[in-house]
Amino acid sequence: MHNFYRQAKFLLSCPSLKGCPNDSGYEVIFAGRSNAGKSSAINTLTEQKKLAKVSRTPGRTQHLVFFDLGNDRRLVDLPGYGYAKVPDAIKQDWHQNMSEYFDNRKCIKAAILVMDSRHPFKPFDQMMLEWCINSKVPINILLTKSDKLKKGAASSAKLSALKTVQDFPSVNVQLFSSLKKEGVSELCVYLDKVFEISNES
Repeated sequence: MHNFYRQAKFLLSCPSLKGCPNDSGYEVIFAGRSNAGKSSAINTLTEQKKLAKVSRTPGRTQHLVFFDLGNDRRLVDLPGYGYAKVPDAIKQDWHQNMSEYFDNRKCIKAAILVMDSRHPFKPFDQMMLEWCINSKVPINILLTKSDKLKKGAASSAKLSALKTVQDFPSVNVQLFSSLKKEGVSELCVYLDKVFEISNES
């Protein structure tokens, strides 16, 4: 199956809503705690090792980073959050920018919420869930690092996550491993529907 997301290119990075591309077309956001494996997930999806920068210092990325897929379609890497060493002032700025982004950005079509499969639904994850649900943005939860769990434990983690979000019809849950490349095709299928990409092309 052709991977449409290989063609992703860095578009721009901006600290707030003011510098974002025009509010048109399709945007899918990637959100997650600083050490949940968000950058690795983007790089695995796009088959590009260095597209999303994997920082050695979690919480380093404080900008919205846009990747262009062509035809007014974009992936957006939201700032990593939830790391203790990030100063409170930066956290407050981040919170303000994200609130504005969700309240005002009309082209957000879905959110990929990245959680470590061993430690899901931390307070930040709950906050992102609420933002997306309140903004009526469909969510695909990626339970990352599933290779670190035995098969039974991974299945249990997924079932537990499904139970947590069972009251929200627009939330999907899947297992994902950047290391083993597991869950990539499932993610592609989800994104193809969101971006309305026909498999014929």
